Amino acid sequence: MKLFSISLILVLILSGSLCFSQSGEPVKEDFKPSVLNQPGKEYPMVNSQGYARFRIEAPEAQSVVVSLGLGGTKGGTPLAKNEDGVWMGTTSGPMDEGFHYYHVTIDGGVFNDPGALNYYGSVRWESGIEIPAHDQDFYALKDVPHGNVQQVLFPSKSTGTSRRAFVYTPPGYGQDKAKRYPVLYLQHGWGEDETAWSNQGHANLIMDNLIAEGKIEPFIIVMTYGMTNEIKFGGLRNFDITPFQTVLVDELIPYIDANFQTLADQPNRAMAGLSMGGMETRMVTLNRPDVFSHYALLSGGVYAPEDLMDHSNLKLVFISCGSKERPDGVKNAVVALKDAGYNAVSYVSEGTAHEFQTWRRSLYQLAPLLFKE
Repeated sequence: MKLFSISLILVLILSGSLCFSQSGEPVKEDFKPSVLNQPGKEYPMVNSQGYARFRIEAPEAQSVVVSLGLGGTKGGTPLAKNEDGVWMGTTSGPMDEGFHYYHVTIDGGVFNDPGALNYYGSVRWESGIEIPAHDQDFYALKDVPHGNVQQVLFPSKSTGTSRRAFVYTPPGYGQDKAKRYPVLYLQHGWGEDETAWSNQGHANLIMDNLIAEGKIEPFIIVMTYGMTNEIKFGGLRNFDITPFQTVLVDELIPYIDANFQTLADQPNRAMAGLSMGGMETRMVTLNRPDVFSHYALLSGGVYAPEDLMDHSNLKLVFISCGSKERPDGVKNAVVALKDAGYNAVSYVSEGTAHEFQTWRRSLYQLAPLLFKE
C-alpha cells in the first residue's frame, strides 16, 4: 500500500498534477485557463499564487522546455512526459503579475504554444500568458464608452515606403468637428512593434477607463514602429536615432496633424516610450525640444538637469520603472530634476520587473499628468 502511494505521488509530480513551491508549501490546485488562451483551449493554466502550468502534445519528442520572458530571459520550465505521451509541467515559482511572453523548445526547435494567443515580441510572434493582477481593474474591459484604435498608413519619403501606425482616438472623437485634442506619441520596446501598446499594454482600455472616471481630459495616442529591431538585444552602441527621428518628426507628425483633430503645437504634444522606446524618446526629445513639451521614460533611462538646460518650454518629465529594476536611479534622477526647478515625477511599480505590468501601471500614472494647464 505504501509503495503504491509513493508511485502515485511520483506519477502526479511528473504529470504536473502535484507540485510544491520553492518554500516547500504545496502549490494550490486552483488552476484556471489563462485569459489569453486560444478559444476553447484549457492550457496554459494559472493559479491564485501566480504559478503557470503548461501542457504540450508532442508524443515523439525527447525534450520539451517552456522559455518565459522576452527572448526567454526569465528562464525555462522543463516539462515531463506522462504515460499518455503528453508533456506537462508547472513553473518552479510564482510569476510576476501581468503579461508574459513565452515559447516552447521541442528537441531544439522553437515553437509557439498552440493553446495560447500570439503577441509580437523578441522580433517574432510569441505566445502570451497573463498572471491575474491585484490591480487589473484599471485595464479591464468595462461597460464604459470606448475609443477607437485604427490603423493608418502614412507615406515616408525618407525610407521610400508606406509605414504603419495605430491611432487611439477617445470616445466621442469626431462628433464635434471643431474640437481639437493633444497627442501622445507612445513607443514600444526592442523586439516589439506598433501593435504592442494596444495588444499587450491595453493602452486603449486604460484610457477608456480613466476618461470614464473623469480622471483625465481625452487625448489621442499614436503608436508606430520604432525601427529598433535591426539592433541586437542589448547592443545599443551603434544605434542611430536619425532615421526614426526623421520618420516620426518630419513624416508621421505632419500626417497625424493633417488627418486628425489635433492641437498641432509643442505645448500639446508628448512623447513616451518603454525600454528601448524610452531610449528613443530621450534621444528625440533632447534633439527636438521644439516638438514635444512632455517627456516620459518607462524603464528607459533618465534625464539629468544639464540635459534639459535649453528646454525652457518643458512642462513635464515622468520617469518610471519596476521595483525589481533600478528604482533608486529613477528616484534620485527625479529628485535632482526637482531641485533644478523642473516639474518631474517618478513612479515605481511594486513587485514587477522589466515587463508590461510595469508599463501598464506607468501609463496609468502618467496619463492624468499630461496636458494640464
